Amino acid sequence: MEIPFILPIFIFLGFLLITTGLFTVKQQTAVIIQRFGKFQSVRQSGLQFKIPFVDTIAGRISLKVQQLDVPVETKTKDDVFVGIKVSVQYVIRQESIYDAFYKLQNPYEQMSSYIFDVVRAEVPKMKLDDVFERKDDIAVAIKRELDEAMNEYGYFIVKALVTDIDPAAAVKEAMNHINAAERKKTAAEYEGEAEKIRIVAKARAEAESKRLQGQGIADQRREIARGLEESVGILNAVGINSQEASALIVITQHYDTLHSVGENANSTLILMPNAPTAATDMLTSMVTSLVATKQLTEKVNGSKK
Repeated sequence: MEIPFILPIFIFLGFLLITTGLFTVKQQTAVIIQRFGKFQSVRQSGLQFKIPFVDTIAGRISLKVQQLDVPVETKTKDDVFVGIKVSVQYVIRQESIYDAFYKLQNPYEQMSSYIFDVVRAEVPKMKLDDVFERKDDIAVAIKRELDEAMNEYGYFIVKALVTDIDPAAAVKEAMNHINAAERKKTAAEYEGEAEKIRIVAKARAEAESKRLQGQGIADQRREIARGLEESVGILNAVGINSQEASALIVITQHYDTLHSVGENANSTLILMPNAPTAATDMLTSMVTSLVATKQLTEKVNGSKK
């Protein structure tokens, strides 16, 4: 009668031992097992067993790559306060899980302290513009310092990044004004150069126009002279001497001019009163002038000889 009574007790105790002793460990996770407060072993991913009431789980450590974001405020060489955000990616080496768990009370505060120290040592040596240009140098210095400090604790620093540089609002506004002024200056220089090109091109075009206009006037006068020469030749052929022919041509051009002026509806032609012999007198004056000019020319040519 005692055996049936004891059997359920053993079955219950066995079930309790199994349920309290079995546990699972997730992928990329390590579990620290302690026995009566002393380190016993490290258990990896999978189904694991510990002795109930004897072994305890002291903690779980992630073996994934983790990231720590640390905001740091410091001052640059040109006395500008700037906020810098540093992101550190790290991982715990599997062979150093014991050191990572037991040697550091708070690894995040430890790494943050080193980051603060490096940033506040490097940035005050640089001007604000240099901080933006040399942020990779700051990241390299942070990684180098953390590698030396955290390696003995089982932490491997994968990457250190300076992800944000944020100066004071007044400084950013001033920087934007400077940038806008520089762009306006550049735009003004380009506009001035374009205006210069337009002026030079216009001057060249005008010069070419004047040259062609002068050439046209010269050709026109040359043709007029050639026509007059032909007209004088024709008049000489019918017995009219050169002086009379020249006077006749001048009178003809005079009346042609009056005719051309009269053809324009918007022009007014006023003929002053004159004597009946006015035309003859004008012709005589022209002939006399032509003769005097010819004599003067011959005299000048003779004196040169």
